[in-house]
Amino acid sequence: MIASARVVFVAVALVTMTLILWPLQALAMRRGWPIQRKLPHLWHRVARRVAGLRVHVTGTPAAGRPLLLASNHQSWSDIMVLGGVMPLSFIAKAEVRDWPAFGLLAKLQRTVFVEREARGRTGKQASEIAKRLSEGDAMVLFAEGTTSDGNEVLTFRTALFGAAQLALRDSTSGSVLVQPVAVAYTHANGLPLGRYFRPLAAWPGDVTLGPHLTAFLKEGAIDATVAFGEPIAFTGTSDRKAMARSAEESVRRLLADTLAGRS
Repeated sequence: MIASARVVFVAVALVTMTLILWPLQALAMRRGWPIQRKLPHLWHRVARRVAGLRVHVTGTPAAGRPLLLASNHQSWSDIMVLGGVMPLSFIAKAEVRDWPAFGLLAKLQRTVFVEREARGRTGKQASEIAKRLSEGDAMVLFAEGTTSDGNEVLTFRTALFGAAQLALRDSTSGSVLVQPVAVAYTHANGLPLGRYFRPLAAWPGDVTLGPHLTAFLKEGAIDATVAFGEPIAFTGTSDRKAMARSAEESVRRLLADTLAGRS
């Protein structure tokens, strides 16, 4: 009963907050006001507290721009976890645009939607991401292209790392920073999740969203760690595929260290 009441409370709180901030964010996006970067950050900071997400950060987000954050991806909750750490925007698959509620939130977050399987449009999509990078937006690329079970990092897809290459055209420093980031879910109600129970937080693609979302919120307290690795400078002589492999190795190491308590 208490768990069900908690789910209702979280839903009401998030809907109320969204309705309050929605008009202001929509206006800020239309007028190009700088606050359009800060309002989603505020939403995520409040949302994760309401949802019971306790986020710990190791390492430091890069201060330089342009900045592409290459992250692993486990769950819808990654958005709240990362979005509350710093002002940023996400790169998401095109289907998310039409998801109920989540699609609206993604648009207000100023998400760039991409069709990952449309190889003929990769260049155009990378150009859109590069434009946002050049404008000073920190962009999050979930480079695995899907969600994992939270215990390991899947192979990074290399195509959209081309956005870093394209952003070099407008970079005054002659480089674009690519920073590896690992998101790890470690505890539920103070108890270690372990390999078997980590899917409580992670949302692999074959799991229905509704029941997973409800079960997650019923827990009441989930601990997540965001581990920032050393930024990698992407320059005119860098290779896109080599960059992707380097970022993947770094994220895999960061995740393993965090889950083992070595971070």
